[in-house]
Amino acid sequence: MATATVAYITVVALSIAGVAAAATPAATKYTNHTVGGDAGWFFNATTNTSSANYSSWAATQSFNLGDFLLFNTNMDQTVIQTYNETTYHSCSVDDALDSDTFQYDGGSNQVGATTIPVPLTMEGANYFFSSASEGVQCQQGMAFEIAVSRGLGLPPSLNQPPPPPYVAPPTPSVDQSPHVTVDPAGGGVRTGANLRWAVSALLFGSGFLFVRR
Repeated sequence: MATATVAYITVVALSIAGVAAAATPAATKYTNHTVGGDAGWFFNATTNTSSANYSSWAATQSFNLGDFLLFNTNMDQTVIQTYNETTYHSCSVDDALDSDTFQYDGGSNQVGATTIPVPLTMEGANYFFSSASEGVQCQQGMAFEIAVSRGLGLPPSLNQPPPPPYVAPPTPSVDQSPHVTVDPAGGGVRTGANLRWAVSALLFGSGFLFVRR
């Protein structure tokens, strides 16, 4: 009797797992999610409310590595991404670490509409909030949490090592001239140049396509 009961429980568990897998189809493409839908990422200072319920919006989405969040907002608005739950609940970046909390474009004194793209590059819990007005906007609903699944994994455009740290070139001594190479054919002078990291290629690399949801 005990064996039959265990077998029955196992069959039921497998059936539930199968239904759950069917209800959550595997990702077949990378998706761009417009945060808040048509409402965007805004805060009404008069009513002291955010333009959307961002937690409710996030609950309707499925997020995977390689997807982008698109924040349609103002240039003076802030977008904070963190993997630190304590930082998220504090609605502040004052004690945040550079290794787990990032501020994207925004927070400037300029006025105008802008779209801030944020790539999802880490699996698991990701937190987002506005740090404007000393955390008041975050406390009034301008914050949300998402769970990022593996999906298709990171695309090549996002799966890149970070750029090496900048090392200042040595200062030449007074009696030492900088090295140059003279091109005999053209008579020109060729000097070395530093290759800067191309952030636009990281965010909008090959295969990146806007798909509004």
